[in-house]
Amino acid sequence: MKDADNVAAIARLEPDYMGLIFYDRSPRFAGGLPPEALGSLSPRTLRVGVFVNAARDYIAAQAVRYRLDLLQLHGDESPADCAWFKSGYGIIKAFGVQTAADFTATHRYEGLCDYFLFDTKSPQRGGSGEKFDHRLLKSYNSPTPFFLSGGIAPEDAANMAALCFPSCEALDVNSRFEVLPGVKNVAEVGRFIGAVRGL
Repeated sequence: MKDADNVAAIARLEPDYMGLIFYDRSPRFAGGLPPEALGSLSPRTLRVGVFVNAARDYIAAQAVRYRLDLLQLHGDESPADCAWFKSGYGIIKAFGVQTAADFTATHRYEGLCDYFLFDTKSPQRGGSGEKFDHRLLKSYNSPTPFFLSGGIAPEDAANMAALCFPSCEALDVNSRFEVLPGVKNVAEVGRFIGAVRGL
């Protein structure tokens, strides 16, 4: 999310999480969004800041400025980076997954993250819109719950429910719901939330 009016419209749907990308190479970069634009969020909607190989002081500054609840580390951040922030914030560590063997990358982060996030592996570090191969999740046996990303589309609500993975904490909807990078189609997001919560 990066547009104040769009933030307010999505806020009325009361999503569980709202993400802001603080990676200046992304077309979804939220650095120009005034922090007061998040004032319309319900207390039940947690604020997630997404960072890619950012300096610790930059992450800390944005976390304070936007009153973030969780930090999503989407680059090559080390276990030590996750541990450094864990005392003050929930930590989501993202992993690009192409084969079942890619899940072994999570082992070094066990106990240092509240959640993992699984996305389709791509050079873009997410936001590619490429579908995640959900069959791979049968090979995931960690106790750490996960967010699922990777090309989730408005028509996928029933498919998501059919996956039946108890450790799946949240669905990360992004590019397939956009009218522009960082600007969501409010009606489609609303229908998806209603469908998933009603299943």
